[in-house]
Amino acid sequence: MALVLGTGAAYIATRESSRPRAKTTAAAEAPLVDERPLPTARALTALAITPEEQRFAQEAARIADHEVDLAFADALRQAAEHRPAQDPKNRDLYLKMQQAQAALAGALSRIEQVKAQISSGKPSEKEALQQQKDLLDAEQALDEDEIEDAQQELIRAGGDQEGAVQRQRDQHEAREHDFEQHQGQNPSGTSPVAPADLGASNLAGQVRSWTWLRDKRAHIESAQREAQEIGNGLLAQHETLQRRVHEEKPQREETKQQAAELRKGAAAGAGSKETTATAVNSLKHFSNDQKLLSDFNKRIQDQRELQEIYGNWLDVTGNQERAVLHGMLRSVLWILLVVVLVYFGSLLADRLYSQAAPEKKYLLTLRGVFRFGLQAVGVLLIAFVILGVPNQMPTILGLAGAGLTVALKDFIVGFFGWFVLMGRNGIRVGDWVEINGVVGEVIEIGLLRTVLLETGNWTDTGHPTGRKVAFVNSFAIEGHFFNFSTAGQWLWDELQVEVGQGENPYPLVEAIQRLVEEETRASAAQAEREWQKAAGYRKSLTVAPAIHLRPTAAGVEMQIRYITSANERYVTRSRLYEKIVGLLRGEKKTPEGAVPVQQK
Repeated sequence: MALVLGTGAAYIATRESSRPRAKTTAAAEAPLVDERPLPTARALTALAITPEEQRFAQEAARIADHEVDLAFADALRQAAEHRPAQDPKNRDLYLKMQQAQAALAGALSRIEQVKAQISSGKPSEKEALQQQKDLLDAEQALDEDEIEDAQQELIRAGGDQEGAVQRQRDQHEAREHDFEQHQGQNPSGTSPVAPADLGASNLAGQVRSWTWLRDKRAHIESAQREAQEIGNGLLAQHETLQRRVHEEKPQREETKQQAAELRKGAAAGAGSKETTATAVNSLKHFSNDQKLLSDFNKRIQDQRELQEIYGNWLDVTGNQERAVLHGMLRSVLWILLVVVLVYFGSLLADRLYSQAAPEKKYLLTLRGVFRFGLQAVGVLLIAFVILGVPNQMPTILGLAGAGLTVALKDFIVGFFGWFVLMGRNGIRVGDWVEINGVVGEVIEIGLLRTVLLETGNWTDTGHPTGRKVAFVNSFAIEGHFFNFSTAGQWLWDELQVEVGQGENPYPLVEAIQRLVEEETRASAAQAEREWQKAAGYRKSLTVAPAIHLRPTAAGVEMQIRYITSANERYVTRSRLYEKIVGLLRGEKKTPEGAVPVQQK
């Protein structure tokens, strides 16, 4: 929690603020000429993603550029006409400027004189004159640098408004030059990649488009408000200037009459230079006011056209927002329809399986599988509606198929195992088999699994446990199974007899050997014929009974093994027990302590 709170506080503290910072320094003051319309119009160019919007953006940039050019021209005209009085604080700078200008004028005059002397002088004097000219050129460069330095100091101190406006105009032209070079690299003037896909068919893309369009609308509305604000300011300046021109109208008419009289006096050879200069300055002043009025009208018209363009652009953006909103509603409708279909499908499954008998549990399982599958399909469809269908669908299907193959390997192998079980050496319903250590009778062979009725082991054949054991058919390929359902279902059975210590077991072994051979002769012969037939070729098979002796702590243990049919195992064993007991208790002497023992 401490890390979460600390990280959240740092995130909030370092987020980008949209509020304008306070401007306290002189360099941060408002510029002499308002250039905002042009950067604003060009910034909106990146938001134009349709041909119609690109046309709006280009037209807005053209009009804004025209308005800014007029603003610079008006600012230079006003600065030249209304030169401020010399500020006492900048007296040294003005003196420095005047001295540098006087020095430059003198240097230029001397340079012209030297040039005249070089052109008309003798060849022997030209070298010396050329040296003088080089020195004067160096002085001219120095004077020009001093004038430039003094002018920049005056601009910085606020004493040369015309120079400040000219400096801002030079910076504006430099930016225009850089922009034109960049425009050559990207002729369309728009972002090479569309920032939003307005034609997105998925809900996530539509939400992103909606958010982007809202931001775009906010930027265009801000530009429209800016154009309206600048237009209102220009209109106020126009009204002020127009009132002043109206007030100065009598003076202007008087100046015109005075100018007419001066023209007549000049034609007659009379007239004062001071009076003429005053009249000329007055006429220039009135002319500048008329030009300013005309420029104000043009700039106001430009701002109105910008407002109109931005308004039309907002209409286009509104149509785009409406189309994106329509797509969002369509996606939400699809999601709701999928949810409703899944819901009613689940209700239908419950209704169909509600009347299933308790013993038919597989129907309840099938209902659960059906509901889960229906819900999984619904979730998948909703995910497609929200995120969209992947672009690389064949690749994704291939990867999904590979993943399903790995995950469902046992089921796939089990399906092919069914074909193996249906083959010649497979199993059939009713066969007695052993699969993975479980013995039983086959009661069902399906496409994916085999079901046995367990009978314990082969020593308890015929006594089922009542349990059903199911195996996936993959054991037919990956494992092994034993099928005891041959013609006679033959197997080796075993009996054990213990003989006490001190007794000779060999006579009893011979007697029991003959007894077992006599009782199992027919079964052994039939088993030998069937095995040779099943093998497909003749091979020496041992079917004779065998008796093995093993010493124990109590004496000697005899292990008697013989061939018998699985169906007759209990009958054969009972008969052999009876004969062996008779042999032990009959005509021949029975060794003391010899007793038959059940199979271990």
